[in-house]
Amino acid sequence: MQKTFDIPREKMTNEELLQPGMLSCQGCGAALSMKLALKGLGERTMIVIPASCWGIIIGTYPYSTLQVPVIHVPFETAAVVASGIRAALDVRGEADITVMAWAGDGGTYDIGLQSLSGAAERNDDILYVCYDNEAYMNTGIQRSSATPPGAWTSTTPAGALKEEPKKDMEMIMLAHGVPYVASASVAYPDDLVRKFEKARNIKGTRFIHLLSSCPPGWRIDSAVSVKVTRMATQSCVFPIYEIEKGKYTVNVLPEERLPVEDYLQAQGRFREMGKEMIRAVREQVDQRWLELLARADPGKNQASFD
Repeated sequence: MQKTFDIPREKMTNEELLQPGMLSCQGCGAALSMKLALKGLGERTMIVIPASCWGIIIGTYPYSTLQVPVIHVPFETAAVVASGIRAALDVRGEADITVMAWAGDGGTYDIGLQSLSGAAERNDDILYVCYDNEAYMNTGIQRSSATPPGAWTSTTPAGALKEEPKKDMEMIMLAHGVPYVASASVAYPDDLVRKFEKARNIKGTRFIHLLSSCPPGWRIDSAVSVKVTRMATQSCVFPIYEIEKGKYTVNVLPEERLPVEDYLQAQGRFREMGKEMIRAVREQVDQRWLELLARADPGKNQASFD
């Protein structure tokens, strides 16, 4: 169903740095994402986790499912704390340790955007990861600026669905001039691991955006969590690509594109959407996909869906 463009991966750790005992829901995309991310980063990693689902998933204090050092911080401070840790490690001469901030969409798109923007403007040597389940899932499924149009949340009920488009974090980060921006998904694990391997060896602020399925919030069965996440890419709702030093590369090209409606209808959270809103979402997805293809290959910018 799709064509992938990968470069040979570097040595991947065989050690399991994510151990049993997680308190995640069944089918949680954020839990599987962490497992794969650490496969690419290895044990020389320190993780900063703000208030989020992962603040719970990690386990009950004083126990941790992660076999690397973790610091829990207030909601809005993931990036600035990661920057401080990086500075301290540099003073100690431990430049080989990757400092990773691991935040949800609420702690990235909204509450944490100010500290993330500051770190990116300074080009601090940190890896910032947003695991995006498209709402404040940990506190009861409230709307965030990552919530897509038409999605039900506890603060956008039937009759008051969110109409605003999802904030484009990749473009926001790119505007800061950072050296590496990428999107990834547990539905394409090889691509995800490879991107973390690459980010580990890049200096400066790196940003990876992970689409993270949430069965309770998305109103899907946990058994189809990865399948629905894959549908997001096959329908071009969530493209898989990377931008390195300004150069765009689309990593997954659907050979037979899935209709946007199929992706929406697979989730109960979009059940209240009307035909006009579905049409508007489809047009927005089409436009952004064509713009991405044009950036990745400026010589072939005449593509259409006619």
